[in-house]
Amino acid sequence: MKVRVWDLPLRLFHWALAVCVTVSVVTGLIGGNAMQYHYWSGYCLIALLVFRLGWGVVGSRHARFASFVYGPRAIARYVRGDDPRPPHLRLGHNPLGSLSVIALLLVVTLQVVSGLFANDEIFNQGPLASTVSSRTSALFTFYHTTIGQPLIYVLVGLHVAAIAFYAVVKHQNLVRPMLTGDIDTVAGAPAARDTWGLRLLALLLLAAGGVLAWWISTLGSVGSY
Repeated sequence: MKVRVWDLPLRLFHWALAVCVTVSVVTGLIGGNAMQYHYWSGYCLIALLVFRLGWGVVGSRHARFASFVYGPRAIARYVRGDDPRPPHLRLGHNPLGSLSVIALLLVVTLQVVSGLFANDEIFNQGPLASTVSSRTSALFTFYHTTIGQPLIYVLVGLHVAAIAFYAVVKHQNLVRPMLTGDIDTVAGAPAARDTWGLRLLALLLLAAGGVLAWWISTLGSVGSY
């Protein structure tokens, strides 16, 4: 039987995040005039991350952080092939996959925050760079360009590799559920709530994130993410 696992707002967030991260990476590597798009994608990422933070608290069942934050013991048992959860509750992110999700959200957040304070001392400066000392801004810039960027490459690569592994080895398509929201599972599996009321709440959260991103963009004449 098919059960709704991923609500529409979460699915849209997932693909929007993928697009914005891709745009940020590509435009950052190109530099020059492409940096304007780099800035815009950074502001979009702020709005998306604010939404995801709120959605992790008030979203549907499998979108909430409480549903996929596991302790070391649960993760170790899953790696050994000993999943203590009954089959009808094995929905959403598994204990190992949850680490990938949390790590990616954390690294993208750090990348965006560091970009707000970054300054290459030539053309590009984050809108908040002037609020900190030049030494502090240099530290943020170092993290943004030398540490954070490679971390994103690694985590995105692992994410794609995991999708390929599940498709080839375990014969599980992880992409289709993130497109349709539904998954084939056993009877009795709890479905995620995906009502229009919940979608309106998601829109309000995204709007709040958009307002914050716009306000930050007004604090500096140029930005760097």
